[in-house]
Amino acid sequence: MPAPSLDLGLTIAAGSKRELRLRNPVMVASGTFSNGLEFARRFDVDTLGAIVSKGTTLRPRRGNRTPRTVETPSGLINSIGFQNVGVSALIAEVAPVWARWRVPVLVNIMGETVAEYGRLAARLDDVDGVAALEVNVSCPNVEAGGMEYGQDPALAAQVVREVRRHSDLPMVVKVTPAVTDIRPIVTAITDTGADAITVMNTVPALAIDARARRPVLPTVFGGLSGPAIKPIALRAVYLAASATHLPILAAGGVSSGLDAVEFLLAGASAVQVGTATFRDPAAPWTVLRELTEWCEREGVRDLRELVGAARRRD
Repeated sequence: MPAPSLDLGLTIAAGSKRELRLRNPVMVASGTFSNGLEFARRFDVDTLGAIVSKGTTLRPRRGNRTPRTVETPSGLINSIGFQNVGVSALIAEVAPVWARWRVPVLVNIMGETVAEYGRLAARLDDVDGVAALEVNVSCPNVEAGGMEYGQDPALAAQVVREVRRHSDLPMVVKVTPAVTDIRPIVTAITDTGADAITVMNTVPALAIDARARRPVLPTVFGGLSGPAIKPIALRAVYLAASATHLPILAAGGVSSGLDAVEFLLAGASAVQVGTATFRDPAAPWTVLRELTEWCEREGVRDLRELVGAARRRD
């Protein structure tokens, strides 16, 4: 008798009218895959679990001055400045391409005010090719002196409520690691209408040019990503899983199938591959292949066997 097949599927907002089914738990992270159009010319994007778009704003943004990135030991610091074409061009030029794909696309959105998040959500609601929203609450709130929405539970909750008021799309909320304790933020997001949570965004960081005696990036600070932040992200996922029943999408240093397994064991239901694609554009597919092979070797038939297993106590 043949062995039962491995079930890699994941459902977000299960049982609701917003239910979103992913064929597997390997996604690409926002900002590292552009909008997927270039990758789709070379790779079969439909074999991934989901695509997450570049961060999208109401109006086009040119981004920060160069240099925008600097390589560090086991990581990359970036300060892109949210360069993007704006939501109107995204709807007119990019979404029609997504509509021809089988893989679901989550649009990452960010606003400078709570109202902007609502306007973005309204614009993207019912757009063919847009399967869900990933709400980035790591953006500075211009109405609160520049504090990131994701650093305050009340502000994060305001954003979630505003987005839910304007859209019936599945909503994933992406949280920042720039907090003392991630759990109050996760609880607030869970209680106000999110369907899943991405843990986490880049870690605030600095690189200095010793010869020039000044910071490398014109913006001084940037966000650190890559293998260097994986232990931080694992801890964040572990803590977040104690504060929510929602699916957690783990982001932070995923570059192998074993990395994915570790995040699942910590409490994640899926992983996002980001910086690894700069070194190897095929990294998301490598992660998926290695995860599948690991499960087959270990006799795992359903990924739910792994989710949170490292948290269980006898």
